Amino acid sequence: MATMARASSGLAYPERFYAAASYAGFDESPNSNSKDIGSRFSNDVALILYALYQQATIGPCNVPKPSSWSPVEQGKWKSWQQLGNMISTEAMRLFVKILEEEEPGWYSRASSSVLEPVIDVQMNSISAENGSLMETQEKDVVSEGLGSVVVYDQWISPPITGQCPKARYEHGAAVVQDKMYIYGGNHNGRYLSDLHVLDLRSWTWSKVDAKVGSKSVESPSPVNIGPCAGHSLIPWENKLLSIAGHTKDPSETIQVKAFDLQTGAWSMLKTFGKAPVSRGGQSVTLVGTTLVIFGGQDAKQTLLNDLHILDLETMTWDEFDAVGVPPSPRSDHAAAVHAERYLLIFGGGSHATCFSDLHVLDLQAMEWSRPTQQGEMPAPRAGHAGVTVGENWFIVGGGDNKSGASETVVLNMSTLVWSVVTSVQGRVPLASEGLSLVVGSFNGEDILVSFGGYNGRYNSEVNVLKPSHKSTLQSKIMESPVPDSVSAVHNATNPTRDLESEFEVGQEGKIREIVMDNVDSEPMKPKGEETSERIIATLKAEKEELESSLNKEKLQSLQIKQELTEAETRNTDLYKELQSVRGQLAAEQSRCFKLEVDVAELRQKLQTMETLQKEVELLQRQKAASEQAALNAKQRQGSGGVWGWLAGSPPQNADEA
Repeated sequence: MATMARASSGLAYPERFYAAASYAGFDESPNSNSKDIGSRFSNDVALILYALYQQATIGPCNVPKPSSWSPVEQGKWKSWQQLGNMISTEAMRLFVKILEEEEPGWYSRASSSVLEPVIDVQMNSISAENGSLMETQEKDVVSEGLGSVVVYDQWISPPITGQCPKARYEHGAAVVQDKMYIYGGNHNGRYLSDLHVLDLRSWTWSKVDAKVGSKSVESPSPVNIGPCAGHSLIPWENKLLSIAGHTKDPSETIQVKAFDLQTGAWSMLKTFGKAPVSRGGQSVTLVGTTLVIFGGQDAKQTLLNDLHILDLETMTWDEFDAVGVPPSPRSDHAAAVHAERYLLIFGGGSHATCFSDLHVLDLQAMEWSRPTQQGEMPAPRAGHAGVTVGENWFIVGGGDNKSGASETVVLNMSTLVWSVVTSVQGRVPLASEGLSLVVGSFNGEDILVSFGGYNGRYNSEVNVLKPSHKSTLQSKIMESPVPDSVSAVHNATNPTRDLESEFEVGQEGKIREIVMDNVDSEPMKPKGEETSERIIATLKAEKEELESSLNKEKLQSLQIKQELTEAETRNTDLYKELQSVRGQLAAEQSRCFKLEVDVAELRQKLQTMETLQKEVELLQRQKAASEQAALNAKQRQGSGGVWGWLAGSPPQNADEA
């Protein structure tokens, strides 16, 4: 467990805060980032980080207002002073949270010299008095299973007990009440039908002896739940729903199987409407009370990109034809839903290649779009797995048929910015295809749990990652104008540094206000008439800017309408011309038909003339023969003796001779 504990991401408070402050450049430690703070953060972020650092390390602002007229010093003082009596622990957590929002991967990019063995501690009391920070009382926490020594943003292998399932990939996984269920999958080309459960509190495997469902309304007759792979396992009410998947004897349409967690029995659910064709490798996403099914590969290995929705309350299928350009046909992709409205599709593969594209479907407008991605773009992959934690979408594993994807990446679904959480080395289960990924809870914090996969061999390992992207406190971020427009940050280690030369003073600076749930500290609000006037002026400026943008949009709309009218006019002219050409073509076609009829008649007459000519020739030959015969007869009458002799007849008076 010692290697598991060595990561800055696992630092407990206050060490985690000091590591963040060092990374951001707020101290003189050798680990402090030497980059210019002003070039790394925007003005408002730099200002709030400075104020929170002062509040955490010194306490409430008891320093008199600067006598100088420097807007930089005035702004720093007011920013700190507005934090009021916020306690140091909250200031520390807010500092770390803002840094995580600005640079989500700061843990993985932190200097290796920061890494120290860390044990989570219980914060009993941190308070500030007379500008000094009191000692933090620490208490070691010992627990079973994963224990308290868990680092952030690093994969670890927890101590597993019990009967481990057979190694597999393309199985289904789901979490219900701190238990991870594993169903089906593929092992050495054979489909599996077993069901296992891993208790995420005791980290113990056990096999579930599922029964065949008896006759019921949902399933009129007992059913045999056959082996399958490439299906999706979705928790719904007190059931596990197994959707689609490849089977040895595939059905024509998608089948929905249900495992009742109370009775321990399988049943086949009856659905209504036109069910989609059977498939595997599809994505199934739970959105409210509906399941959104996209893509996959059917039993004939045809790739699909169709979109279907199953209403779980009425068990009715619907097929949707969304507008826009959908993702190309694919299988083994990942899907997630953001804000219960936007369906995100990432990656997947075809018969020839793997993808790294991102598509978004607006489920209200039913329109596809392909937004621009930012940050550290992930490599093309298929067979990966993903889960969402808040607005963060974590993607693990997958491959491109040549090698497995070693990076665990995360997409902020609000900003569409990618970042790398961590990387693994070598041929390990986390860099394999067909693995499963679920999100569970351990000691009150979210954890990612992966199982199985195939990367040249079948795996049955369990790995756990505790992400740092979600704070244990629920916070709401908003923007409000700052009292004095200041764009500077204070370097706590060098107060004499000329900050005015590093940051320009803005006229409409903004500061990010963090409103914490169940926090006794007073909210940061601008006070005084001067502030109100400045707010009004800012709002007026924004209104003018919006009106200007609106006018531009209206002008653009008029131009587009004019172009559309011109295009319609051209289209009308072209249509008329087309009709004229069609008329001419019809006339020519009629004339051509008449000519063909005349040609046919002439051919018939020609054939008749040829027959008559043959008959004339025959008559001429007969006439010539008759004339020749008559001539011959006449000649025989004139010289009968000679012709008789020539014919061989004896002379009539032979005796006389």
